[in-house]
Formats: sequence, C-alpha cells, structure tokens
Amino acid sequence: MKESNLNTQPLPKCLAMISSRAIVGIDAMPVVVEVHLANGLPSFSTVGMPETAVKESKDRVRGAIINSGFEFPAKRITVNLAPADLPKSGGNFDLPIAIGILIASGQVPGQRVDNTELVGELALDGGLREARGVLPTALACKRAERRLIVPKSNAREAGLVSGIDALAAEHLLSVCSFLAGQSSLSLCSRSNGFDEGEIREQSKNTIPELDLSDVRGQPLAKRALEVSAAGGHSLIMVGPPGAGKSMLAARLPTILPRLDDRKALETAAIHSIAFGRFEVSEWRKLPFRNPHHSCSPAALVGGGTIPMPGEISKSHNGVLFLDELTEFSRSSIEQLREPLETGEINIARASAAVSFPANFHFISACNPCRCGYWGDGTDRCKCSAASLESYRAKLSGPLIDRIDLHVVLPKVDLKELSGLAVQSERCESSAVVRRRVEACRQFQIDRSGKLNSELSVPELENETKLSSSLNEFLCNACDRLNLSARAYHRILKLSRTLADMDKSAKVARRHLAEAIGFRGLDRLN
Repeated sequence: MKESNLNTQPLPKCLAMISSRAIVGIDAMPVVVEVHLANGLPSFSTVGMPETAVKESKDRVRGAIINSGFEFPAKRITVNLAPADLPKSGGNFDLPIAIGILIASGQVPGQRVDNTELVGELALDGGLREARGVLPTALACKRAERRLIVPKSNAREAGLVSGIDALAAEHLLSVCSFLAGQSSLSLCSRSNGFDEGEIREQSKNTIPELDLSDVRGQPLAKRALEVSAAGGHSLIMVGPPGAGKSMLAARLPTILPRLDDRKALETAAIHSIAFGRFEVSEWRKLPFRNPHHSCSPAALVGGGTIPMPGEISKSHNGVLFLDELTEFSRSSIEQLREPLETGEINIARASAAVSFPANFHFISACNPCRCGYWGDGTDRCKCSAASLESYRAKLSGPLIDRIDLHVVLPKVDLKELSGLAVQSERCESSAVVRRRVEACRQFQIDRSGKLNSELSVPELENETKLSSSLNEFLCNACDRLNLSARAYHRILKLSRTLADMDKSAKVARRHLAEAIGFRGLDRLN
C-alpha cells in the first residue's frame, strides 16, 4: 500500500513538514517532522515521544545551522515528531529538523522537499554522520515510491536496494543547495567509495579461510554436520576437550549455500539496525554468531527500553553457535525454545512490543561432565553419579527435545590426527560437501517448497509415508528411549533428509535407524 504524502495543503511560512523514518523492531515507520516558529521568548522544544538522543538534537542542530552560515531564528521553535505515540530514538532526526527550521524561517525553499525523506545525524560543523538503520529505511522508501537523502557514509548501504532514488550528502550545506536547485547530489550505489575488487580484498584480509578438510578424524561428527546443513537441522555435539567440537562448528558456514538476494537483504536490514550500519563486504555471507557463555538473556534474545535485536536475531538466515552450552545460564538457554519452534522472537516492553525474525541454524557444543573426561576411555573422570546428573540437568528435556541431531564425539585418535594411521580418513573439502548440500536442498525445495526441518506435521506425514512395519519399528524405538511426540516427528524429518541425501524417493529402514542413532543424548539419559 502506498503511503500518502501529508503535505497536501499549502503551509504557512512559519511551518514546515519534513518526512523521515523511525526504526521500530526491524521496520522503518514513517514519521513527519513538523517545525513551527512562533513569536515570543526564544526557546526550542521537541515533542512526540522523543528519547534522550532526540531531545539533545536541539544543540547539534543549532550548532550545525550557525556553523553552516545560516541564521538560527530567535523564536519559539516547536518540533513535533508525528505520530506522537511512536517511540523515536537516535540522531537520525537531526537533518530533517535542521531542514525544517531553515524552510520554516524562509532561508531554504521548500518546494523540492515534497516526496523526499531525510535521515542523518549532524556534527556541530554541519557535517553529516552515518545514520542507523538506513537499509530498512531505504526498503520502506522504495515501497512508498519516495526519494531518500542519506549521509555519504551510508551510501553503499542504501545502494544495496535497487529501484530507489537514494541520494548521498556530506554536509548540511549540500542538502540545502540541492533543495534550492543550485547543485545535485550523488546517487547511492553499492560500489560508492570502493569497487567490487576491494570488497573481495577486504573480505580476504578480515576473514580467515576455513575448510572442512582441516578437520581430521571424527567421521560421525562430519556426517552429522553435513546432514544438519542439508536439511537445516539443529545439532548438539558432546565430547571431551580437544575433540574438535568448536573447529567443526566454525566450518558449518563453509558448507552452507550463500544467501540469495531476498535473504541477504533481510540479514543486512537486521545488522543495519543492530550495529548501526551494514558492511557491503559482508553481502550475501551467512552470519555466524558465537556469543560467550556469559551472555545475558537480554543480549541473547534482544531487549532494551527500545527493543533491539539480540544474538538470536543477528544470526537470522545464518548460524548461531553456543559453545560450552552448559556454562550458559539456565534462563538464557531456555529462551531458545520458542524461536527454535517458530522462527521468530517476540519482545514486549512498556514502550513497545516488537517481533524480530529468528530463523537461524542452531548448533551447540558442551562437555559430557564437569571435568570433561567422562566416557573418553580413560580413568581421568572423577565425577560422581550425583555430579554427572546435576551437570546434565542443566540441559532441560524440552530444550534437548527441540534439537534434531545429538552427536557424542569420542576422544581424537592422535595417529589419525597426525596422518600416521594405516587407513587414514580421506578429508573432503568444504566445496565438495557444499555441492552435495546444495543439491540435497534443491531437491527438497523442488518437492515441497521448503527444507525438511521446516515441514509441518501434516506435510511431514505426506512426505515420509511410512509403511506399517516401518512405523512400528520407529514407535518401538521411541518407546524404548522414552521419546516424546516432538522427538518422533524430528526423527521423521531427519530420516527424510537422509533419504534425500541418498536420492531415495522413500524413507527406508536404514534412514530411520540412522536418524534414531543421532539421538545420542536420549540414550545417555
């Protein structure tokens, strides 16, 4: 639906209306900056639910206007940010407020400001500093068919959105000159500031090259990693220190397909809001978030007075890796339950209730006991039965139930690690495995339009169609392991992926058996 332009009536000379945007959740909501100049003692007041940074804009705007060679009007200045019930934060409203004051005082003509939106923070010398959330703002302007003016430091970010008239400015004077028809502004594009070759070079210099071939041994864990990537399944690895859990997890993004343009825009929009900007060198790369176990619940799921994305949403369309899972606070890891099921996180605060996307690939790792050496084939573990039970109780049944693959890693064979084993495992590169993963995912998309991990229960039953004997085999296994109905359906999803990897139209007994075998933690309990 096209947003209407509120400047439909001729405005008094002392009044100006400038269009801008406020970031609420991951959306850029339209805001009209109304500036009115009245006679009386000089004052400057801002209304419309402004946060502290917005209230402080009066000092930045005054300094920018004076230092740009304009006259700051000695009048009663009222700035209204409409709608009044929408929270506004940050310095993005500096530029529209300054332009509104200059238009209302007659120092800048206001004809060209119609159908134009402005965002940007002002320096005291009138320079424009980068704005937060420019990418979702540009997407909203494209839908509204409006022109957008942003700081030059945001030009590459705004240029990621095609089909929009986005202009970049360095200074308040350049914006005023453009509105007066005296000069033009540069068009935003992805390559503003450096070319694609520099993007690749930056990427090469900042991101270490990881490859699955670096990992020797652990064939079961590698198989589980490929299955996880092929079907979008969550994974937990349990093993002693030095078994390669973190090394394997860090290489999961190298075997996953790159993001398409739609997902890349979604991811970039979230990062633009969360980090204030999006680096073009990260375009179409999968996010990989690896928060420390001291991470608070709010930092993990998001929050704040004005809710901001947490690690869960920052990993949207990418990978969320929680290393040392049992060291996270219970309240933190239990909040993973809902987003693992629904793919979104809803945050309610007194000022606002927002929903952030959280369709992430979850992978985690932990030790089998407090000392880490239980089950490694040595007598190093001194943990008592009570200590072992207390340690494992940190991972609740409902959380483990929602994780598709449980892999118990053995101690690494040092001969295999050094290549001295007689039958040393052939180490496949990430590129080889990624091609298989991409082919398997494409097979699922062509069949059902989504990955197996995203299938609903009716869709899953239609895709698997187990015979009575296979269904009895699965039910008996679930009864022996005391598995829930949720675990039953997750085994079905996993078996469907294993069949797809074998290019099998039907789920066979071997696929069910392997899927059941990947419920390692259920067998330990």
